[in-house]
Amino acid sequence: MARATIFFVGIGLFALAVPFLGIYPVFMMKLLCFAMFACAYNLLLGFSGMLSFGHAAFFGAAAYATGWLVTAQGWGTVPAILAGVASAALLGTVIGAIAIRRHGIYFAMITLALAQLVYFVCLEAPFTGGENGLQGVPRGSLLGIVSLQSDVRMYYLVLAIGVFVYLAIRRVVHSPFGQVMKAIRDNEPRALSLGYDINRYKLLAFILSATLAGLAGSVKSIVLGFVTLSDVQNATSGEVILMTLLGGTGTFFGPVIGASIIITLQEYLSDAVGGWVTVIVGAIFVICVMSFRRGVVGELAARLRRKPE
Repeated sequence: MARATIFFVGIGLFALAVPFLGIYPVFMMKLLCFAMFACAYNLLLGFSGMLSFGHAAFFGAAAYATGWLVTAQGWGTVPAILAGVASAALLGTVIGAIAIRRHGIYFAMITLALAQLVYFVCLEAPFTGGENGLQGVPRGSLLGIVSLQSDVRMYYLVLAIGVFVYLAIRRVVHSPFGQVMKAIRDNEPRALSLGYDINRYKLLAFILSATLAGLAGSVKSIVLGFVTLSDVQNATSGEVILMTLLGGTGTFFGPVIGASIIITLQEYLSDAVGGWVTVIVGAIFVICVMSFRRGVVGELAARLRRKPE
């Protein structure tokens, strides 16, 4: 417990000091957005046992909704983000209601197919900008009071949202709802025999995960100032799966570590090795799976719990 406290205090102090350490704030904001995305996905995979191949649909749809409302409709930053989150929740309700009727690989393939439909809508719809996406998304201000043009102010807002998402997920997992979801993950027939409406619990978990993924996408569109088709591509769904598995499924901080590793490698190796960064990331993932299947955080936690002989 003491080690965990020290670790989180250290992480918190580092996060607060980032703007004064010479680290590019936009890079850290991008990392935080993908960390939120990975945490949202881990809520579905790690704690609910549902493997989705189409989570980029919620991430990207919310980003497009927020970007379009800000640029074309002149909405404020906060209302546009909330509308993007609502659109992700609505989309999650529709896709989830269809997908949860199947299990395992069939569930995964349904999410993949429906995510492809979302991708083609974003490609063909006139308000999405097609292959060019949405450019010049302004940051605006926070409730018309605090301007978000400053990278430092924007960073602290994203950090606050990230902390909120992390604490919200912890609260959900430790709630009675979360305990039922873990019971369904571990033994679905037994949970059904105990009288739980497993489809209702699965749908709620799916919607919650989609909503938080949408929050990450909405914030990312404001941070970077653009939305592109890459936000809804299958490759982005694959990346968030990789982040979750690399950090450790079923752990709270694992997706944050996984996202940090992947985004850092992509950011700092892409200029040096170009497209080979994908090969390097793939090799790291293979090594991780072969050496520590629980992921980075899962393996470290297991070793710390192991009593010395």
